[in-house]
Amino acid sequence: MLTNSDLVAVTAFRRHLHAHPEVSGHEAWTAAEVAGALRALGCPQVVTGLGGHGVAGVWPGAADGPTVMLRSELDALPIAETGTAPHRSTLPGIGHQCGHDGHTAILLGVARLLARRGPARGRAVLLFQPAEEDGSGAAAVLADPAFAPLRPDWAFALHNMPGLPLGAVSVKPGPMNCASVGLRVLLTGRTAHASAPETGVSPGLALARLIPEVMALGRGGPLDDGFRLVTVCHVRLGEPAFGIAPGTGELWLTLRTLQDADMAALRGAVVERVTVEALAAGLTVTFSDHDDFAACANDPQAVEVLGRAFAVLGLETSQDALPMRASEDFGRFGGTARSAMFLLGAGRDCPVLHAPDYDFPDDLIGPGVRVFDTVLRDLLG
Repeated sequence: MLTNSDLVAVTAFRRHLHAHPEVSGHEAWTAAEVAGALRALGCPQVVTGLGGHGVAGVWPGAADGPTVMLRSELDALPIAETGTAPHRSTLPGIGHQCGHDGHTAILLGVARLLARRGPARGRAVLLFQPAEEDGSGAAAVLADPAFAPLRPDWAFALHNMPGLPLGAVSVKPGPMNCASVGLRVLLTGRTAHASAPETGVSPGLALARLIPEVMALGRGGPLDDGFRLVTVCHVRLGEPAFGIAPGTGELWLTLRTLQDADMAALRGAVVERVTVEALAAGLTVTFSDHDDFAACANDPQAVEVLGRAFAVLGLETSQDALPMRASEDFGRFGGTARSAMFLLGAGRDCPVLHAPDYDFPDDLIGPGVRVFDTVLRDLLG
């Protein structure tokens, strides 16, 4: 049972993390703090350096059984925090505006309960994953040979969700989060003097034509099997100078589909359209992929396990806000385990995720711990 002293301790830890955020791939301090907290609780096995800075705490049961993994994230965002809380970020331009500090605190609350009574069978694995925000962390963890002995049969995660009632939960089987990929387009022509632009090859007109053309390839709409969305995120033309007609241009796009299978077709259509426009303008073009997220889908049996936990705890349950346009790299664990993620309401008046004034509501720590603990007791005894 989670005590008031538990809640005080993990809340203080959450605020400690909030004040010292680290972006994807740079979570060394955060990982060390988490590993130290696990060791202080007497965790039987603490694995560090997973997929970069990932940490896992492992509690084995006395009898054979499944491995159940609970996952949180370590990384913060390159966003300047505008909140005024005493625990606000101490690092300029970096903040925990997605709530990963709260997710981590919830898993450490579960660790406190496991330290008092471990599983009767199988294994409980608490994974603190690096680099979720750029989509590289889950793949790196899965590829790490040190993770192979920990591979789960079941995997569960949560994400706080502003707009849902505080403490309410939302889950459904099937599609949960969209696949997405960042596509960087580099167009190269030839610079010229600004007084004689006709002597160069500028990407300017090609960029102007391409923006509406690529957006038309993915207009969004209902989140069904045909969902496609192309978002223009950044455009650059030449250098900031008045004496030079530009010779280079960049177009940064985020491509988004509900299903992994549709991503290749959307990317192919965008690449074809850009290539045709570039050739017509006498430009060379190169493409590179970034922030590659697989689609996240909930296994029906894993959703049933969550449903039993919600019923035991008497939580308000819905399928609101699902599936989500946003991406989440937890979906990669679904390739080897029965996995499911649920949303935990952060309140109707809570600032949205990635807003500069967002701060994870501490009142969610208790409900999050209780759900995960109930899941572990259901599957592992």
